[in-house]
Amino acid sequence: MENKQDYLAKLQVVVSQLHNCGAIWRETVPVHEMFQGKTAWKGNVEVFDLTGHPKAKRAYAWSHLDGPNDERTNFVAVLEIPPVVSPETAVKAAIVSEAKKRKG
Repeated sequence: MENKQDYLAKLQVVVSQLHNCGAIWRETVPVHEMFQGKTAWKGNVEVFDLTGHPKAKRAYAWSHLDGPNDERTNFVAVLEIPPVVSPETAVKAAIVSEAKKRKG
């Protein structure tokens, strides 16, 4: 398991490259997202302040394991553009987006 600084540095690069702007880590927010009485996602969301992005002042980022044997690390970075206004709504938006990809 990598240390928190390395993890935050990776997420910072992901946010910067995905959204072509500067990203400064601000805080960690624990999120527990429930769906139909079950845990849909539980983990820490990293909050980044953005510089140089035309629409968003903040982004929310995290990673999770993916693949049949959890062999891949997926990085997720969601801009704070309504309806995304918090770490919780960023997680919801990512879950919806992922579900649409799987159906499509």
